[in-house]
Amino acid sequence: MNHMVPLVAACRRLVAAAIVVAAASVAASAQNVVVIVNGEPVTAIDVEQRIKFAQMSGHKPTREEVINELIDEKLKVREGKRFGIELTDAEVDSMFARIGGGRATADQVAQNLLKSGVNPSTVKSRIRADNVWSHLVRGRYKESLQVPEKEVELALESNAAAEDNISFDYVMRPILLLVPPGAQPGVFDVRRKEAEALRARFKNCEEGISAARALRDTAIRDQVVRSSGDLSPDLRKLLDAVPVGQLTAPEVTRHGVEMYAICGKRESKADTPMKRKKREQIASERFEKQSKAYLARLRKEALIERK
Repeated sequence: MNHMVPLVAACRRLVAAAIVVAAASVAASAQNVVVIVNGEPVTAIDVEQRIKFAQMSGHKPTREEVINELIDEKLKVREGKRFGIELTDAEVDSMFARIGGGRATADQVAQNLLKSGVNPSTVKSRIRADNVWSHLVRGRYKESLQVPEKEVELALESNAAAEDNISFDYVMRPILLLVPPGAQPGVFDVRRKEAEALRARFKNCEEGISAARALRDTAIRDQVVRSSGDLSPDLRKLLDAVPVGQLTAPEVTRHGVEMYAICGKRESKADTPMKRKKREQIASERFEKQSKAYLARLRKEALIERK
């Protein structure tokens, strides 16, 4: 029987070696290089991860579209480095955390991605490339990306009579009914009722502000002036619905219950909402055109080797 021991041990070693070789083969397959961009590889797993990420938003790109996207990202980051434009890992992590829109932490965003089989690193790579490229193009072509005022006005001529082509300045006084940190929901309910009562008897800013000051734990902030051109359509609609001299509906914030006294509304010479929108549209079109031309040139100059 003793002569069988070395044979059994040898068999075990062979099996173990076969398992290691098989595992290495699977790993190598997952890391198969699809394309090399100026010496930097894009692997099969890079492509699969990006496809999964795109599918999370309902988009179903082809494999070739994803490969081209990853090639472009390599070119963008490399060109950024050439001009000294780089993002630290901390900056990328901060942008990554904002994907949750303030409703989720960076860890929660990462966990949601992992549940869908997406490594957060593929999202961070895209964030890095997009932001480096935006800074690079806007920095190098700043002058050509500027939109002349005359061009905006010509684009708006057909809409001259539209309501959104009139800009207003809203004169407001923020009123905050304070709630202590950590207070129970019932405290917010009490303060909301006080706010509604104030709103019901608020007829003008002169008398209404004095009445607000008489309330306990209430802060009357300095007057602010906001142009309609700087506001979202929903917020403009909300402010337009409140007559001058009255209060907006109470809104719960982390500091308490807040309202705005609309103390004035006057036509402004500042950008109208429509003019702001048109300028941004033209600027975006210019950026896209310049970006495509720049990227096409980089592709021509690059060493791209498909496997």
